[in-house]
Amino acid sequence: MTHYLPGFGNHVSTEAIPGALPIGRNSPQRPAFGLYAEQLSGTAFTAPRHENRRSWLYRMRPTAEHPPFVRYTGAADFAPGTSDAPLAPNRLRWDPLPLPQAPVDLIDGMTTMMASRDPASLNGVALHVYAASRDMDARVFMNADGEMLFVPEHGRLALLTELGRIDVAPGQIALIPRGVRFRGLLPDGAARGYVCENHGSFFRLPDLGPIGANGLANPRDFETPVAWYEDRDEPFEVVQKFMGSLWTTTIDHSPLDVVAWHGNLGPWRYDLARFNAINTVSFDHPDPSIFTVLTSPSDVAGRANADFVIFPPRWMVAEDSFRPPWFHRNVMSEAMGLIQGAYDAKAEGFQPGGISLHNLMSGHGPDVATWKAASAAELKPHKIDGTMAFMLESCWPYRPTQTALDRAQLDYDAVWNDFPKAKLPQ
Repeated sequence: MTHYLPGFGNHVSTEAIPGALPIGRNSPQRPAFGLYAEQLSGTAFTAPRHENRRSWLYRMRPTAEHPPFVRYTGAADFAPGTSDAPLAPNRLRWDPLPLPQAPVDLIDGMTTMMASRDPASLNGVALHVYAASRDMDARVFMNADGEMLFVPEHGRLALLTELGRIDVAPGQIALIPRGVRFRGLLPDGAARGYVCENHGSFFRLPDLGPIGANGLANPRDFETPVAWYEDRDEPFEVVQKFMGSLWTTTIDHSPLDVVAWHGNLGPWRYDLARFNAINTVSFDHPDPSIFTVLTSPSDVAGRANADFVIFPPRWMVAEDSFRPPWFHRNVMSEAMGLIQGAYDAKAEGFQPGGISLHNLMSGHGPDVATWKAASAAELKPHKIDGTMAFMLESCWPYRPTQTALDRAQLDYDAVWNDFPKAKLPQ
């Protein structure tokens, strides 16, 4: 039995019980088995057809049935808001979070590191890290502010959602759409990783331009789960993120009770090893945009609200070229994470689970050790292997949280100390 349906953005029809899904209509007078028909809209009703994202859910109880929400205080470092103080243009880097010693689940183990816009603007992104050691049992989470892209670095996640179950391991990514409730299990007993929260237009595959019809992330490799439901009549806590704050209420059943659904708004997973990297076979290091897996466009053509970019294993064959990323300043802001191995622009200090931030027009590039080694290297074909890094690039500047500022490495600027001065002819 297959548990996933292939394809990115496909219109899916799936049912956990035969006959639960109505045929030829969305909202019959009496849905099968006494289920409730409910539409989940990811875009405005009148969005163009090629942009429109919505799914119809057939569930055991409507989501409208719940008491009022009150403020949630159980996750002090998740969505604390960012500082209103002037934003310094400093480059920043962080060590990975330690795995927790006390039991903490995926939501309470979340730490917000930076955000680029107020979620109410329907623009911008936030970057979180999580370190968890306990399953979410009788509680679920829902994000009204944006979609959540999970990037595991240590340990697997099982994400039980309203629209199916997703199992995701380091080297894979999984997306939970805005508004979908879920809970997280930890099959390996502990887990750590990143969450890219997108408040703007939904992530999609980038246009390929002159690359042609194939390459980068291919649509067939994205997997949407089949319908799955949970029938539990007991108190369940619902934690919701709304307008940058956390809220909670309790209902008398599991809300993961969708027996069937159809539409093109659903969770998915993707194996980053299936990314078909495009690289230079002549000279010069290409722009990192060539490694874009997903993009969230802004209102300005070619300027992304968010790009999710990876730096996977690949061959380097460029002739007479400095092969690591070059020194540069960028109008886009770059937040980076490391999933496995080492990043080819930093010889040390950037560990799996860590983060670096280079906001717009901050000068950055290889550290001294990397520059020396790459400048003296024999230029023969070389396979970069055993590594996977990612970048969450945005046209908006990132504002770190106070928690992030308090944990930043104190000596990051020192990686660019002691470059020798160029020797000009006299």
